[in-house]
Amino acid sequence: MNCNFALSRLCVVVAVVGLAGCAETANIEPGVYMAQPKALDLGSVAFQGGKTVDFTVGIGSGAYHAKDDPANVFYTVTDRGPNIKCNATQSVAGIADKSLCGGDKAGKVFPIPSFVPTIYKIALNLDHTYAVLETVTLKGTVGQPITGLSNPIKVAKTEKAFGADGLQIAFDPSGLDVEAMVKQSDGTFWVTDEYGPSLSHVAADGRILERLVPNNLDHDLKDAGYPVKGTLPGILKWRKLNRGIESLAISPNEKFLYFAMQSPLANPNVKAYKSSNAVRLFKIDIASGEIVGEYLYPLDAATSFAKDNVTKARKQSDVKLSEMAALGSDRLLVLERVSKTTKFYTVDLKSGKNFFDTKWDAEITAPSLEQLGIKGMMEKGVVALTKSLVLDTDSRDNMPAKIEGIGIVDANTLMLINDNDFGISGDKTVVVVTHLNKPMY
Repeated sequence: MNCNFALSRLCVVVAVVGLAGCAETANIEPGVYMAQPKALDLGSVAFQGGKTVDFTVGIGSGAYHAKDDPANVFYTVTDRGPNIKCNATQSVAGIADKSLCGGDKAGKVFPIPSFVPTIYKIALNLDHTYAVLETVTLKGTVGQPITGLSNPIKVAKTEKAFGADGLQIAFDPSGLDVEAMVKQSDGTFWVTDEYGPSLSHVAADGRILERLVPNNLDHDLKDAGYPVKGTLPGILKWRKLNRGIESLAISPNEKFLYFAMQSPLANPNVKAYKSSNAVRLFKIDIASGEIVGEYLYPLDAATSFAKDNVTKARKQSDVKLSEMAALGSDRLLVLERVSKTTKFYTVDLKSGKNFFDTKWDAEITAPSLEQLGIKGMMEKGVVALTKSLVLDTDSRDNMPAKIEGIGIVDANTLMLINDNDFGISGDKTVVVVTHLNKPMY
């Protein structure tokens, strides 16, 4: 190889995955990258009285590019594992809905209940494949694997879990439905979760050092097998089920984390969640674990997601935030999507009002922040964040649906990865590298 010193680290990774040549770190070739054969195979499950379904590991619930890593190396993360809505077993498993889940149509079937949420380290190859370099499975304090099964939550809504045989599976207080991840320079990770919702600090070997949940929810998870602290605002327990914390970023100096709810809270009820366009975005001091900022993120109208509206009109509750990445101190790249259409916006926290520690986090406040929406909150003096569009995937070819992970390669280049839902509908996990029309910073 003919590589200069600046490119030597990238060349080492390329050599490890068995390829010749050397690519410049700021010029990863745009295009679609597929997993190497069998790299993500998870096996098959035979449903009692139904089909045998093949699964692949869905590694694209979140992504992160560490600044000291080669440009073609990224970290990604799975969510809770294969799961099927109890009212959708006919289409997926060939079993009448009433035959599984004991008639509980609100629950989920976990065909591989022992699945362990896992962090993946991947490398993009010159032949437009990607290879798995390392896996980090999440564990309890003494090293016991956790699961992705539902938590025994009493102070907020939860859902029952069922096996492929239709029998209910016990709740797991250690279970995480991971949706985003960042890596610190000390080798540790932070991951978000939808169940709590929660933030967890994870050691380099996958042990959960602590899990931060909404105030008073820690009592429900006291048997998790790792430390659980009720330090997040209690109002967050009103997240709509399966719409918890799905976005996470870390400041370049690693002093702050930024996280956002996936959707407006169901506060005080589901009606407010369905119609609201106001999402809460937070800033947390890593050293103290304290929230130091709360901001309003304004969701786009559902009608503006063009490809998603082709076959049917989408509702406001279909719009969600699925990922963030830090571009600088208090400057973020935010992924906003329905499914087929994904938009990427930059936001500067200085453009909005920090309203943390006010009446808007009190559950007794009426009307609630969510009921007022962006317009009503602006009238109350709470200025929402200003957004600047960077990319709309409707303008690009070969973009997958359900993009949930961002890796920032450089100011002009993004690595994007989709959540394939473990191949339940036959989708593949793909990585797309795309150049932007103008730099983000």
